[in-house]
This record gives sequence, C-alpha cells and structure tokens, in this order.
Amino acid sequence: MPARSFLKSWQQTILQDKPSSILVISAHWETADQTVNVVNHNSTIYDFYGFPKPLYQLKYPAPGAPKLAKRVKDLLTRSGFERVKEDKTRGLDHGAWIPLLLMYPEADIPVCQLSVQTKLDGTHHYNMGKALAPLRDEGVLIIGSGSATHNLRALGDDNDPVPSWAKDFDTWLKESLLNGRHEDINHYEEKAPHAKMVHPWPEHFYPLHVALGAAGEEAKAELIHHSWCEAALSYASYRFKTTT
Repeated sequence: MPARSFLKSWQQTILQDKPSSILVISAHWETADQTVNVVNHNSTIYDFYGFPKPLYQLKYPAPGAPKLAKRVKDLLTRSGFERVKEDKTRGLDHGAWIPLLLMYPEADIPVCQLSVQTKLDGTHHYNMGKALAPLRDEGVLIIGSGSATHNLRALGDDNDPVPSWAKDFDTWLKESLLNGRHEDINHYEEKAPHAKMVHPWPEHFYPLHVALGAAGEEAKAELIHHSWCEAALSYASYRFKTTT
C-alpha cells in the first residue's frame, strides 16, 4: 500500500529531526467542546470493528504529553475558547496510533490528542489552529489525521477508476492549498465541487483546518504524498511550511 510505505519512510524523507512532542487532531475523537487528553501513559484504543485479530494485538505505548496538553488548553483559552476540557483517561484512537506506529515505531515521543467538533464549521477549527501557532516554535509536531476524501459508502475496488466526484474534489483541494486559498478551504461546503458527496460528515476534513490554521496565513503547502485506496479514498497528504 503506497500510503503505508510513505508513512514508514517519514523519518528518512520528511522529518529527520524528532519532535519534542506530538499533537494529533484525529477525526476519530468527536466532542461537543474542545478536549485534550491529559495522561501520563497512552493506552491503545481499538475503535474499529470486523478487522483481522492481529490488528487488535498491536500496541502503541507512547508516553502521554500532559505538559503539552495543558499548553494546548491554555493557548485555546487565551484565544477565546472558553469551554476547553481535559480527559484524564483517554488514550490514542486509531486515527493517532496507526500512523504513528509507522512514522515513529519506537513509541518514545510524548503524544496528546485534541478533539474535533462536528456541529461547528471549518472556520472554528481553523481558528483553533491559529491559537496553537506558538507550538510551531516549541518543537511540537502537529498532525491533522483525517482524509482528503471520505465517503465509505461509495468505495469501490482498488482496480476501479477513481470516480469523478472524488477526483474533482481532490484536485480542488490541491489547487486551493497550493495557492493559499485558506478561506475557500474554510468554506469548502460552498466552494468545493461535490463537497457533500465527498464528506457526508465533516469529521475527517476538520483536522486539516486545524493544521492549516496552526501553520499561519503565509504558510506554503506542499503535497508530500498522493495515492488512492478502494477507488475513492484519497490519501493526499500535505506539509505546511511557514515563511517566517
């Protein structure tokens, strides 16, 4: 699988220097209010069903990042997000630990998660990211773990052609990011082709908004991986570099 190979090569080809800690915004943690997990040790959450037994035997025992979690809460609160909560029991869901298992298999970097709010919009999540921008200078790797396209009811086989609705959205996303059209991304429901077909629910798109906001308005987007799975699932991955 190309995406797997890409993630396994992360330390060699994308980010040679290890971050001091990692913040993951995962599509698989939805809450009414912004919430961070504040734990000393991360458990491995198997929040999926019907897969082969060996997958449920994998572990990713990364240390928690309580100091980072408190910092995230403080930055959000100071930026006007008044209902930021702490979860002192939650570990890492598969939106976090599966990519990290491939990227940093040593599991020796402190990790915390930040939830998404599906009843709110892209601008809300972009502003969350803007509040977290200082983390860029603190050695923190911010990962938005979602999917460029995500309609599981419309998937096909790997040998099927990519449907036009998925390809059109994926192309629009690439052009919008590479040309710095952040407001178009924030209002993707109106701006993007086939937006509701591609993302019937927004939780897999909102992690991108947080990562984009954290990078800053002048950030340059770079497409660092692109592949398709089951015809309609885009694994397009972007890195945002600041110019300041």
